[in-house]
Amino acid sequence: MPQNKKHMPPPETRLYAVGDVHGRPDLVDKILARIAKDAKKSPALQTKIVFLGDYVDRGPDSRGVIRRLMKPPPEGIDRLICLKGNHEDMLLRFLDHPLHGGFEWILLNGGAATLASWGVDLPAILDSKQIKGMHRAFLDCLAPEERLFLAHLQLKHVEGGVVFVHAGLRPGVALAHQVPDDLLWIRDAFLDHAGPHGKLVVHGHTVTFEPELLPHRAGIDTGAWRTGTLTALGLEGDKRWILHT
Repeated sequence: MPQNKKHMPPPETRLYAVGDVHGRPDLVDKILARIAKDAKKSPALQTKIVFLGDYVDRGPDSRGVIRRLMKPPPEGIDRLICLKGNHEDMLLRFLDHPLHGGFEWILLNGGAATLASWGVDLPAILDSKQIKGMHRAFLDCLAPEERLFLAHLQLKHVEGGVVFVHAGLRPGVALAHQVPDDLLWIRDAFLDHAGPHGKLVVHGHTVTFEPELLPHRAGIDTGAWRTGTLTALGLEGDKRWILHT
Protein backbone atom coordinates (compact mmCIF):
# COMPACT_ATOMS: atom_id res chain seq x y z
CA MET A 1 0.00 0.00 0.00
CA PRO A 2 1.50 3.40 -0.94
CA GLN A 3 2.13 5.34 2.23
CA ASN A 4 0.89 8.84 2.98
CA LYS A 5 1.93 10.73 6.10
CA LYS A 6 -1.68 11.91 6.47
CA HIS A 7 -2.69 8.24 6.81
CA MET A 8 -0.51 7.37 9.78
CA PRO A 9 -1.57 6.50 13.34
CA PRO A 10 -0.43 8.79 16.16
CA PRO A 11 3.23 8.44 17.14
CA GLU A 12 4.03 5.76 19.71
CA THR A 13 0.81 3.90 18.85
CA ARG A 14 0.35 0.46 17.36
CA LEU A 15 -3.11 -0.32 16.00
CA TYR A 16 -4.80 -3.49 14.85
CA ALA A 17 -8.13 -3.72 13.05
CA VAL A 18 -10.10 -6.99 12.87
CA GLY A 19 -12.63 -7.76 10.16
CA ASP A 20 -16.14 -9.19 10.32
CA VAL A 21 -16.50 -12.15 12.71
CA HIS A 22 -20.11 -13.38 12.26
CA GLY A 23 -20.57 -15.89 15.04
CA ARG A 24 -17.07 -17.40 15.20
CA PRO A 25 -15.64 -16.96 18.74
CA ASP A 26 -13.04 -19.61 17.95
CA LEU A 27 -11.54 -17.31 15.33
CA VAL A 28 -11.69 -14.35 17.72
CA ASP A 29 -9.59 -16.32 20.21
CA LYS A 30 -7.09 -17.23 17.49
CA ILE A 31 -6.70 -13.71 16.10
CA LEU A 32 -6.37 -12.19 19.57
CA ALA A 33 -3.60 -14.68 20.39
CA ARG A 34 -1.78 -13.81 17.17
CA ILE A 35 -2.15 -10.09 17.77
CA ALA A 36 -0.91 -10.41 21.36
CA LYS A 37 2.15 -12.32 20.13
CA ASP A 38 2.77 -9.80 17.35
CA ALA A 39 2.37 -6.82 19.72
CA LYS A 40 5.27 -8.08 21.84
CA LYS A 41 7.58 -6.88 19.07
CA SER A 42 6.96 -3.29 20.24
CA PRO A 43 6.00 -3.57 23.90
CA ALA A 44 6.76 0.09 24.66
CA LEU A 45 4.04 1.31 22.30
CA GLN A 46 0.42 1.95 23.25
CA THR A 47 -1.47 -0.86 21.53
CA LYS A 48 -5.15 -0.90 20.58
CA ILE A 49 -7.38 -3.37 18.73
CA VAL A 50 -10.41 -2.13 16.78
CA PHE A 51 -13.07 -4.69 15.83
CA LEU A 52 -14.97 -3.44 12.79
CA GLY A 53 -18.42 -4.86 13.60
CA ASP A 54 -20.64 -7.73 12.44
CA TYR A 55 -20.11 -10.01 15.42
CA VAL A 56 -23.55 -11.66 15.12
CA ASP A 57 -25.53 -13.64 12.50
CA ARG A 58 -24.64 -16.43 10.07
CA GLY A 59 -22.00 -18.26 12.14
CA PRO A 60 -22.88 -20.74 14.90
CA ASP A 61 -22.18 -18.77 18.10
CA SER A 62 -23.01 -15.07 18.02
CA ARG A 63 -23.49 -15.00 21.77
CA GLY A 64 -20.05 -16.51 22.27
CA VAL A 65 -18.50 -13.70 20.21
CA ILE A 66 -20.28 -11.02 22.24
CA ARG A 67 -19.28 -12.62 25.54
CA ARG A 68 -15.65 -12.86 24.38
CA LEU A 69 -15.51 -9.21 23.31
CA MET A 70 -16.94 -8.14 26.67
CA LYS A 71 -13.88 -9.56 28.42
CA PRO A 72 -10.69 -7.54 29.06
CA PRO A 73 -8.18 -7.42 26.18
CA PRO A 74 -5.22 -9.82 26.10
CA GLU A 75 -2.11 -9.05 28.11
CA GLY A 76 -0.04 -6.37 26.39
CA ILE A 77 -3.07 -4.76 24.71
CA ASP A 78 -4.06 -1.42 26.22
CA ARG A 79 -7.55 -1.12 24.77
CA LEU A 80 -10.10 -3.09 22.77
CA ILE A 81 -12.57 -0.97 20.77
CA CYS A 82 -15.73 -2.49 19.25
CA LEU A 83 -17.59 -0.79 16.41
CA LYS A 84 -21.17 -1.42 15.34
CA GLY A 85 -21.83 -3.30 12.12
CA ASN A 86 -24.99 -3.37 10.06
CA HIS A 87 -25.86 -6.78 11.56
CA GLU A 88 -25.75 -5.38 15.11
CA ASP A 89 -27.90 -2.53 13.81
CA MET A 90 -30.48 -5.04 12.53
CA LEU A 91 -30.40 -6.92 15.84
CA LEU A 92 -30.96 -3.72 17.83
CA ARG A 93 -33.82 -2.72 15.53
CA PHE A 94 -35.39 -6.12 16.16
CA LEU A 95 -35.09 -5.58 19.91
CA ASP A 96 -36.81 -2.20 19.68
CA HIS A 97 -39.37 -2.96 16.93
CA PRO A 98 -39.61 -6.72 16.23
CA LEU A 99 -42.09 -6.47 13.36
CA HIS A 100 -40.19 -3.71 11.51
CA GLY A 101 -37.63 -5.72 9.58
CA GLY A 102 -37.78 -8.76 11.83
CA PHE A 103 -38.76 -11.10 8.99
CA GLU A 104 -35.90 -9.92 6.77
CA TRP A 105 -33.30 -10.10 9.56
CA ILE A 106 -34.32 -13.61 10.63
CA LEU A 107 -34.86 -15.17 7.21
CA LEU A 108 -32.43 -13.33 4.92
CA ASN A 109 -29.59 -11.96 7.04
CA GLY A 110 -28.65 -14.75 9.43
CA GLY A 111 -30.72 -13.67 12.40
CA ALA A 112 -31.99 -17.20 12.99
CA ALA A 113 -28.45 -18.30 13.86
CA THR A 114 -28.15 -15.43 16.33
CA LEU A 115 -31.43 -16.31 18.03
CA ALA A 116 -30.38 -19.97 18.22
CA SER A 117 -27.13 -19.02 19.95
CA TRP A 118 -29.23 -17.48 22.73
CA GLY A 119 -31.38 -20.61 22.87
CA VAL A 120 -34.35 -19.25 20.87
CA ASP A 121 -35.69 -21.70 18.28
CA LEU A 122 -37.04 -20.78 14.85
CA PRO A 123 -40.63 -22.05 14.39
CA ALA A 124 -41.73 -23.96 11.30
CA ILE A 125 -44.09 -21.13 10.29
CA LEU A 126 -42.90 -17.56 10.69
CA ASP A 127 -45.69 -15.00 11.09
CA SER A 128 -46.16 -11.87 13.16
CA LYS A 129 -47.35 -13.84 16.19
CA GLN A 130 -44.29 -16.11 16.08
CA ILE A 131 -41.99 -13.10 15.58
CA LYS A 132 -43.39 -11.48 18.72
CA GLY A 133 -42.95 -14.74 20.62
CA MET A 134 -39.31 -15.01 19.56
CA HIS A 135 -38.81 -11.39 20.54
CA ARG A 136 -40.11 -12.06 24.06
CA ALA A 137 -37.98 -15.20 24.34
CA PHE A 138 -34.89 -13.33 23.15
CA LEU A 139 -35.42 -10.56 25.69
CA ASP A 140 -35.72 -13.19 28.42
CA CYS A 141 -32.41 -14.79 27.38
CA LEU A 142 -30.41 -11.63 26.63
CA ALA A 143 -28.41 -10.64 29.70
CA PRO A 144 -28.56 -6.93 30.68
CA GLU A 145 -24.80 -6.57 30.21
CA GLU A 146 -25.03 -8.07 26.72
CA ARG A 147 -27.70 -5.60 25.67
CA LEU A 148 -25.68 -2.75 27.20
CA PHE A 149 -22.63 -3.85 25.20
CA LEU A 150 -24.65 -3.86 21.97
CA ALA A 151 -26.24 -0.50 22.72
CA HIS A 152 -22.89 1.21 23.28
CA LEU A 153 -21.07 0.05 20.14
CA GLN A 154 -19.39 2.98 18.36
CA LEU A 155 -20.06 3.96 14.74
CA LYS A 156 -16.47 5.04 14.04
CA HIS A 157 -13.08 5.42 15.69
CA VAL A 158 -10.36 7.87 14.71
CA GLU A 159 -6.64 7.54 15.47
CA GLY A 160 -4.49 10.24 13.90
CA GLY A 161 -4.74 9.86 10.14
CA VAL A 162 -6.77 6.64 10.27
CA VAL A 163 -10.53 6.25 10.60
CA PHE A 164 -12.09 2.87 11.37
CA VAL A 165 -15.69 2.23 10.26
CA HIS A 166 -17.75 -0.83 9.45
CA ALA A 167 -18.77 -0.21 5.84
CA GLY A 168 -17.10 3.00 4.60
CA LEU A 169 -17.63 6.72 4.08
CA ARG A 170 -19.76 8.75 1.69
CA PRO A 171 -17.27 10.41 -0.71
CA GLY A 172 -17.26 14.19 -0.60
CA VAL A 173 -18.90 14.35 2.85
CA ALA A 174 -16.86 15.55 5.83
CA LEU A 175 -16.27 12.94 8.51
CA ALA A 176 -18.27 14.93 11.06
CA HIS A 177 -21.28 14.93 8.70
CA GLN A 178 -21.31 11.23 7.77
CA VAL A 179 -24.67 9.60 8.53
CA PRO A 180 -25.02 6.26 10.38
CA ASP A 181 -26.64 4.46 7.44
CA ASP A 182 -23.59 5.12 5.27
CA LEU A 183 -21.10 4.16 7.98
CA LEU A 184 -22.98 0.86 8.43
CA TRP A 185 -24.26 -0.01 4.95
CA ILE A 186 -22.52 1.86 2.10
CA ARG A 187 -20.93 -0.17 -0.69
CA ASP A 188 -20.61 0.93 -4.33
CA ALA A 189 -20.43 4.70 -3.87
CA PHE A 190 -17.54 4.17 -1.45
CA LEU A 191 -15.83 1.19 -3.07
CA ASP A 192 -15.89 2.72 -6.56
CA HIS A 193 -14.37 6.00 -5.37
CA ALA A 194 -10.62 6.03 -6.01
CA GLY A 195 -9.91 9.46 -4.53
CA PRO A 196 -8.90 10.46 -1.00
CA HIS A 197 -11.16 10.67 2.05
CA GLY A 198 -8.88 12.85 4.16
CA LYS A 199 -7.82 9.83 6.23
CA LEU A 200 -7.04 6.20 5.55
CA VAL A 201 -10.37 4.35 5.87
CA VAL A 202 -10.11 0.88 7.42
CA HIS A 203 -13.34 -1.08 6.92
CA GLY A 204 -15.04 -4.45 6.66
CA HIS A 205 -18.60 -5.19 5.40
CA THR A 206 -17.69 -6.18 1.82
CA VAL A 207 -16.18 -9.66 1.49
CA THR A 208 -13.06 -10.08 -0.62
CA PHE A 209 -10.93 -13.19 -1.09
CA GLU A 210 -7.83 -11.28 -0.01
CA PRO A 211 -7.55 -8.04 2.01
CA GLU A 212 -7.75 -4.93 -0.18
CA LEU A 213 -4.88 -2.59 0.72
CA LEU A 214 -5.36 0.50 -1.44
CA PRO A 215 -3.96 4.05 -1.21
CA HIS A 216 -6.99 5.52 0.57
CA ARG A 217 -8.76 2.55 2.10
CA ALA A 218 -8.15 -0.95 3.47
CA GLY A 219 -10.90 -3.58 3.34
CA ILE A 220 -10.35 -6.62 5.58
CA ASP A 221 -13.58 -8.64 5.55
CA THR A 222 -12.46 -12.06 4.28
CA GLY A 223 -15.72 -13.89 5.04
CA ALA A 224 -14.45 -15.48 8.25
CA TRP A 225 -17.64 -17.30 9.21
CA ARG A 226 -17.49 -19.31 5.99
CA THR A 227 -13.79 -19.35 5.05
CA GLY A 228 -12.24 -19.68 8.51
CA THR A 229 -9.96 -16.75 7.66
CA LEU A 230 -10.40 -13.86 10.07
CA THR A 231 -8.11 -11.03 9.03
CA ALA A 232 -6.38 -8.33 11.06
CA LEU A 233 -4.52 -5.28 9.76
CA GLY A 234 -1.60 -3.91 11.78
CA LEU A 235 -0.64 -0.23 11.57
CA GLU A 236 2.37 1.48 13.11
CA GLY A 237 3.91 4.64 11.64
CA ASP A 238 4.18 4.08 7.89
CA LYS A 239 4.08 0.28 8.25
CA ARG A 240 1.11 -1.93 7.32
CA TRP A 241 0.94 -5.71 7.73
CA ILE A 242 -1.63 -8.49 7.73
CA LEU A 243 -2.32 -11.21 10.30
CA HIS A 244 -4.95 -13.89 9.83
CA THR A 245 -6.26 -17.12 11.28
